[in-house]
Amino acid sequence: MDNNKTNPANEIQIELSEEIAQGTYANLAIIAHSSSEFIIDFIRIVPGMPKAKVKSRVILTPDNARRLLYALEDNIAKFEQQTGNARADGLIPPIGGIKGEA
Repeated sequence: MDNNKTNPANEIQIELSEEIAQGTYANLAIIAHSSSEFIIDFIRIVPGMPKAKVKSRVILTPDNARRLLYALEDNIAKFEQQTGNARADGLIPPIGGIKGEA
């Protein structure tokens, strides 16, 4: 892309480094909030390990947290429509409620 050209006001160029593109696996999110921000800690729990580490923390304004909520709802609905993998009861099992076997 030619960086000398001007972009329309609504277009944002996003840079994704190779390291960030690899992603970080998390299987738990803990959400807290104050009067001015939402904090989402993404955590990886490993069976048999007594401690779980926060792998990433994202801090959002309430407006951006709401945008994230809507984006997740939209993407989950599209995923369920494409895969037929909808939960009829709308319930998600609690963490630690189902024991896995290796």
